[in-house]
Amino acid sequence: MGILVGRKAPEFTAKAVVQGQIVDTFSLSQYHGQYVVFFFYPLDFTFVCPTELHAFQDAHVQFEERGAQVVGCSVDSAYSHLAWQNVDKTKGGIQGVHYPLVSDLNKTICRDYDVLVPGDGIAYRALFLIDKQGIVRHQLVNDLPLGRSIEEAIRMLDALIFFEKHGEVCPANWQQGKRGMKATTFGLQEYVTATI
Repeated sequence: MGILVGRKAPEFTAKAVVQGQIVDTFSLSQYHGQYVVFFFYPLDFTFVCPTELHAFQDAHVQFEERGAQVVGCSVDSAYSHLAWQNVDKTKGGIQGVHYPLVSDLNKTICRDYDVLVPGDGIAYRALFLIDKQGIVRHQLVNDLPLGRSIEEAIRMLDALIFFEKHGEVCPANWQQGKRGMKATTFGLQEYVTATI
């Protein structure tokens, strides 16, 4: 499948840990009408992964303020997710992480999103920004050693919201509060003139 940008996000129903409880029928469709930041990480009880999960939790209010739900996913069982949530942060656990964590034991979600590491049976560090209609608007896939920037995930969400609200595109290194530009030759000229 490869690039999912511009396509409907693949649907699924799976077990997940939600608010400290295992649920059997979690799906992204329950967030229709909201933005979703759906990310994959390789494995529970590993090393870079808890730093990312805590970073998403630390920024959770910022995502909520923008009408976005954060959802994590790995090939571990829901029971493993729950056990990891009960381990203190100082001991490598994710205690205090409260957003949903999806279990993809049979690896169908990883395959549908095309993020399964060949031969390893785990997911790359992938992130998908899904709009209110369920369309993927941004995707990022990192190799296993490379942790993500949560600030960049927020920046991309801000850019999408800005585009939807104002109809203007976001130039390189755009940040919330900066000017956008009209997607025309005149709009580019006007933007460049105003920023030099």
